[in-house]
Amino acid sequence: MAKLPELNAHEARLLAVLYEKERTTPDQYPLSLHALTAGANQKSNRDPMTDWSEAEVFVGVTGLMQKGLAGKVFPAGSRVEKFRHNARETLGLDERKLAILAELLMRGPQTMGELRTRASRMSELGAIDAVQSDLASLAESGFVRRLEPGPGSRAERWVQLLSAGLHPLNAPSAAPSAEPRATRAEPGLEQRVAELESRVEALERALTRPD
Repeated sequence: MAKLPELNAHEARLLAVLYEKERTTPDQYPLSLHALTAGANQKSNRDPMTDWSEAEVFVGVTGLMQKGLAGKVFPAGSRVEKFRHNARETLGLDERKLAILAELLMRGPQTMGELRTRASRMSELGAIDAVQSDLASLAESGFVRRLEPGPGSRAERWVQLLSAGLHPLNAPSAAPSAEPRATRAEPGLEQRVAELESRVEALERALTRPD
């Protein structure tokens, strides 16, 4: 692809969550807005921790749809719209590379060994040489770049490039923080959230209204 999409913090987290849930809980995929919000705010395998509202998540997934990275469907027999990702088609990556990219989007810079261990729950990555090859391919395409080892470490780390500044590059590890931390709101998000909260409330009333 000629140019990679640029994602804000909400879009980056949601794209990774959609891919993760497709691979780890396929019976629950595609995801409703409620399930996508729960996945974004999940306490495990996330850094930083977030506490986003459904309206914030709706803004984020709408941004992904505008960039061709997500779509919505209405499964047969369901009155609730659900969301899926289009990462394979839009980014042109296979399952191993998507798993690595999703892990970097969800938890920040990591070593090759950390990625091999953590991303393997989404795809079988193979031996460390295979992970190294996948990272080299992702770097050549502009999805990731290598970071020099930090102070007191000999292991190089890798960072994703779809969402610049999403995670601090000098963090000692990708482990979740002890205290929940929400990412800074995007410019103009507050007004959009207020408008969408009203829309979400109206949709919920419509869905619960007796036929």
